[in-house]
Amino acid sequence: MASELHQLRFDPPQSNASDESSAQDDRPLLNPDSDAVADDDSDDLHQKYAPFVRRDVYGTMGRGELPWMEKVLLAIALVTIVPIRVVIGMSLLFLYYMICRVCTLFHDPNRETDEQEDYAHMVGWRRSVIVCTGRFLSRAMLFVLGFYWISEVYRILPNEDKSTNENEGQEKSQESERPGAIISNHVSYLDILYHMSSSFPSFVAKRSVAKIPLVGIISKCLGCVYVQRESKTSDSKGVSGVVSERIREAVKNSSAPMMMLFPEGTTTNGEFLLPFKTGAFLSRAPVLPLILRYPYQRFSLAWESITGGRHFLLLLCQFVNHMEVIRLPVYVPSPEEMNDPRLYANNVRRLMAKEGNMMLSDIGLAEKRVYLAALNGTLRQC
Repeated sequence: MASELHQLRFDPPQSNASDESSAQDDRPLLNPDSDAVADDDSDDLHQKYAPFVRRDVYGTMGRGELPWMEKVLLAIALVTIVPIRVVIGMSLLFLYYMICRVCTLFHDPNRETDEQEDYAHMVGWRRSVIVCTGRFLSRAMLFVLGFYWISEVYRILPNEDKSTNENEGQEKSQESERPGAIISNHVSYLDILYHMSSSFPSFVAKRSVAKIPLVGIISKCLGCVYVQRESKTSDSKGVSGVVSERIREAVKNSSAPMMMLFPEGTTTNGEFLLPFKTGAFLSRAPVLPLILRYPYQRFSLAWESITGGRHFLLLLCQFVNHMEVIRLPVYVPSPEEMNDPRLYANNVRRLMAKEGNMMLSDIGLAEKRVYLAALNGTLRQC
C-alpha cells in the first residue's frame, strides 16, 4: 500500500524542538489606533506570520469592529441558543464523568512511571463502556456545538498498487500495516472532541490536565501521556519513550488504544502545515494521516490570536459549524524512513499538505510567540 507514497520522499527540514506553553490572556491588547504597529508594519507582520493570522469578520484577536447585522445575530444567540448549549454541554460532560468514575471504581490505574497513570489498559465491560459511551457523548457534544453533520472523505491515492496477490499473506499484510498512531494537523481544541468521537485514542497532555475537575478522570480513561511542558529537564525524554512504547503496543495489539499526535506542536489557522517534530515517528511504526478542516463564513474556528474564553463564546453563538475530515491510507515507512525519523516526518507532512491543499511553512512555535507578543503590545515594531 505504501508504494505510491514513495514518490513524495524528500530531504527533511530542520524541526522545531520547543514545546507549546499556555499563552497568557491578560496581556494588554493593541488599540485600533495604537502606533505600536503601523499599518504597513502590521501588513508585513501578518504576511510574515501567515499561518497564525485570523481572517474572519471578527478580525485579529477576535476584536474587530463588527457590522450591525453581526451584532444582531450575536445578541439573538446570546439569549437563545447559548444558554441551551451550555446547559446541555455541561450535562453531557458530567454524565461522562460519572460513567468514568463508576467504571474505574475499585480498579487501580495502570502505572508506567511515577508520573504516568491511566485506565486505558482496562479490559472487559469497564473498557467497553468507557470507549462506547465516550465516542457517543463526544459526537453528541459536537452536535450541541453546532456540528450537525461532519463530512468525511476516505482518500485513495491514485498510484496504489493492487496487482499483488491479495490472498497470499493477507493477515501478515494487515498486521504490518496496522497504524500505531494517528497523525493530524492541529487547528483547534475541537480537534480533540472529533478524535474522541472517531477512534477514542490517547493524547499527549499537560500534567495539570489530570487535576482538572471532571476532565482529569476522563483524561486518564483516554490514557493520556502527561508532560510538564514548562520543564526543561529530562522529563521529555521519558515521555517520548512512553509515547513510542504506546505506539508499538498499538501496532501489536488491536485492542490497545492508538496514540493521537499533533506533530506541529501548536495550532495554525488551518491553511498551513508547520514543520513536524519527530517524536511521533521514532517508533518506526506505520501511522494514519488525517486532515481536519473547518470551513466558515463568519467566525473561524481556528484557535489563533484569540483568548480561549472569547473563542468559546463566539463558537457557541454560531448556529451552524462545519467540519471536514480527509482520511489518508495508512503510511508504512520505507527502510530509509525507518532509519531517519526526520525524513519519515517530513514525507508524511508533504503528503498531508498535498492531499489537504495546505501550504508548507518553515516557521513554528517560536515565531508564533513572537507574533502573539507583537499583537499584545509587548513587542515594539521598528
